Amino acid sequence: MTDQQTPVLERPAPGQTPPAGAPSGPRKKKRRSKVKLIVGLLITAAVIAGIVFALWYFVFREDQTGLGEAMTDTVQLGSIQVKVEGSGMAKANKSATVTPGTGTILELYVKEGDQVTEGQPLYRMDDTAAREAVKAAQETVDDCQKQLQAVYEKIGELTIKAPHAGNLREVANLKAGDTVNEGDTIATIVNDTKLRISLYYSYAYEDSIKVGQTAQITIPSIMGSRTGTVEKINKVRFVSPEGATHFEVVFVLDNPGTLTEGMEASASLTAADGTPIYPYQNGKLEFYETTVVKAKASGPVESFGLLNYADVKAGQVLVQLGAKDSDEEISAKEEALKAAQEKLKEANDELSKYNGVAPIAGTVLSCSLMEGEEVQSGQGISIADTSQMTVEISVDERNAQYVKVGMMVDLDQYGTPYMGVVQSVSLTASGENGVASIPAVVAVDNFDGSMIPGTYVSYSFVASQSDNCLTVPVAAVKYVSFNNVTLPDNMDAPPAKNGGEDGMDGEMGGSDLPDDGSVIDGEILPDDGGTVDGGNVIIDDGGMIIDGDMSVSGGAVAVPQRYSGSGVSARKLGVVVMPGPGISAGGGASSGMGGGSSDEETGTIVFVKSKEAPANAILEPDPAWECPEGFWAVPVEIGLADTTRVEIKRGLNEGDEVFIGYATQNADSWGG
Repeated sequence: MTDQQTPVLERPAPGQTPPAGAPSGPRKKKRRSKVKLIVGLLITAAVIAGIVFALWYFVFREDQTGLGEAMTDTVQLGSIQVKVEGSGMAKANKSATVTPGTGTILELYVKEGDQVTEGQPLYRMDDTAAREAVKAAQETVDDCQKQLQAVYEKIGELTIKAPHAGNLREVANLKAGDTVNEGDTIATIVNDTKLRISLYYSYAYEDSIKVGQTAQITIPSIMGSRTGTVEKINKVRFVSPEGATHFEVVFVLDNPGTLTEGMEASASLTAADGTPIYPYQNGKLEFYETTVVKAKASGPVESFGLLNYADVKAGQVLVQLGAKDSDEEISAKEEALKAAQEKLKEANDELSKYNGVAPIAGTVLSCSLMEGEEVQSGQGISIADTSQMTVEISVDERNAQYVKVGMMVDLDQYGTPYMGVVQSVSLTASGENGVASIPAVVAVDNFDGSMIPGTYVSYSFVASQSDNCLTVPVAAVKYVSFNNVTLPDNMDAPPAKNGGEDGMDGEMGGSDLPDDGSVIDGEILPDDGGTVDGGNVIIDDGGMIIDGDMSVSGGAVAVPQRYSGSGVSARKLGVVVMPGPGISAGGGASSGMGGGSSDEETGTIVFVKSKEAPANAILEPDPAWECPEGFWAVPVEIGLADTTRVEIKRGLNEGDEVFIGYATQNADSWGG
């Protein structure tokens, strides 16, 4: 076996040439460095080229294109329906809560879900103490009423009147300012229009004398007689000195004005058989009525009419006394009565809690009471008539004008539809955060009880509608000042041109849609709400563009809208601008060219695409309007508006192409 050894290469001395075939290390390292240098230069050149291209594309090219490519839409014939939507709270039309008093429920007659009628008993408690409280409160009220009545009567007594007709006698000597005390005699009034005489007759004539029987009254002093009448028969027992018994008969006769009290007189009667009947003895005439008038209240004399022997009528004022602190006394008594009545009401309300009855007919929604258990705070029975419900809604001030009593309202609760009727509309608005709203109440039948009280219900109603009208996107309408421009003599649109002479190449609605889903003029979005052109357009859940290669100028918000044509389904990019003067999202829009302040004339315009100026165009528009190139500012009269389109009453023709905003291509957030 032969031993082999690995040859050893000797390292050349400094300055010597290495042997042929030996590796050349330093030369290989130099070649690699050169390659890296070339690659670096190429990368640097590419970066510089990219920067130059970006500057050209985003700066110089942007300067050439201005705000971007103008987006357009056409004037269409259709209809606009202004719909007001919102939600409100559902409530039972009638509801009541019965709260028991303090104590134990002896008997409970209802449970949750029961139907009850008005006045139906609900439960029973021991009400002994409550009844005693009502009785005491009622006694206090009665006493206060009596005291107040006494004050009124006392005040009434300050006016002293004649109790009956007659002649004044023995009048008091009074003058204004004198004080009259309660019980003082004011005068005596005698009724001398009639006279009365009392005579006695033997009981032998007991059956011959009757009340109302005519008698002949003989008066010796006038040597004559007057006709009288039996007024009263008193079966007394008067015994004469001769031993005979007699009864009393009272006669009354008219006074011709010549008779007076104290005159002696007699009265003769005639029995049924014609026998004359005479009294035991004569008597004396008396005034028919005599009354001593006394003061029933104290006070100073304010006026009087007292003269001896003066004739007066019944109710005639004799003396008027002044009141002393009567107003304060009445006020104090009235306050006391009011307080007593309040306590009586509270006592009765408390009593009603011990024997609860249903205040309304309806359904027992809740019952937290237990028979045999003491009532705790907050416990009670709730009853509601759910056969008819009310929905309380609040309508924005811009749409309040459309809400009328009696109008129909579509309601929906968790997918269940209902039909309601506006029951009332408030005349007072309520404001919050700078927005005013008008409350209204909608009544709805709920026979099956499916609408649940205390829950929210969606509502909608058609506020206004315009059919067979010209419409444009809301983004096409501009609200501008007309102060610095000359308006056309006539704002009516000129006759429409045939064939779309001024139409835009590649206009939406044709069949030239791309098959690859790319973007045409920045307007076509995918049908499924996904992305376009490698993720350059992103649609959020609400259908809004939140990122992508589309941007819309003028403060507009891009919103995808459904579009379909030539068998290709896509979504067309529309724009929704913030509401301006005279227009509200979901509400009515003002019309005409005015509407500004008193020192500024404002109106509405639309930029119309046309090679030549329309007859109703503003030839020299205000530069502040930023009219796009190839478009003309045309004043228009607008009508209704919804969230997407505006009614055009004057100024445009069907098919006119109008400007709706700019679209520019921008890099997305990922730099794509």
